[in-house]
Amino acid sequence: MSSFRALLVEKTTSGFNRQLVEREVDELPEGDVLIDVRYSSLNYKDALSATGNPGVTRNFPHTPGIDAAGVVLESAVGEFATGDEVLVTGFDLGMNTCGGFGQRVRVPAGWIVPLPAGLTLRESMVLGTAGLTAALCVDKLESVGMNIDSGPVLVTGATGGVGSVAVKLLAQLGYEVAAVTGKADQHEFLKRLGARRILTREEAREGAEKPLLKETWGGGIDTVGGEILFNTVKGLRYGCSLAACGLVDSPQIPANVLPFILRNVNLLGVDSVELPLARKIEIWEKLAGAWKLEDLSELAEPLSLDDLDGAIDRILEGRMVGRGVVDLST
Repeated sequence: MSSFRALLVEKTTSGFNRQLVEREVDELPEGDVLIDVRYSSLNYKDALSATGNPGVTRNFPHTPGIDAAGVVLESAVGEFATGDEVLVTGFDLGMNTCGGFGQRVRVPAGWIVPLPAGLTLRESMVLGTAGLTAALCVDKLESVGMNIDSGPVLVTGATGGVGSVAVKLLAQLGYEVAAVTGKADQHEFLKRLGARRILTREEAREGAEKPLLKETWGGGIDTVGGEILFNTVKGLRYGCSLAACGLVDSPQIPANVLPFILRNVNLLGVDSVELPLARKIEIWEKLAGAWKLEDLSELAEPLSLDDLDGAIDRILEGRMVGRGVVDLST
């Protein structure tokens, strides 16, 4: 079919308006491969795009959705053929290129990951950018020496997309996981994912005025930034590391050099957007194989295109838990 349903964000004189519309395939940008999108997922960045944040999306009208999984309809390149199951995360998808909140996307071949054996299209979107980012954090931490003997690993923003996948993945790999959350009603959810200890945001901020904290953590994955990020750095054990991948609390950190020069710790940056495709494929293969998460459904909230408007408001207000998985097949 040449027409398809999509969430369209339009700029108006009074702000930004979201509505479901019928679009035509001819309206999509040029690209190598046309994909029938079966599933997408809702990320914090999608909500920013849907509300006109210029740091994410500059040109409107626009269809957000930085994740998409589906089936190739048309291909102008030899690497992909009609019927191939594929997924796309990051690069410019859903930022300034029409994204996964539409039933069709057209993208360059260099953005596309063949769906790994071991994952269904839906499972790939339960993970999505959040799962890829969480796995990249764990992989990077282990590459600089983190192991289950290093000590407990602290995950901040633990009920969010990246945080919840990180808690579950670390626990399944045998790590002792501590989780930070501001949601008092989600402690049982985090325990089911494998968290052995839960800290409130206030506890995670304690000692922010001090240059160093007690050596506690054998590693950390931070999704929030700000005081909590650097408090985790200050509490790392000698030679241990923290992977930083988010800024929902603040892009600023109140830093000093003492943890680095007295305890030999590392602050590692993690990006999943512009990551080279070969590296993305490598991590997706892990998530489909050795790091395949058990019972992915406990992370997922089912959504449809019709549910997106309200879900976008909820994720901006910090009321989403786990992963919102969007079924576009109907």
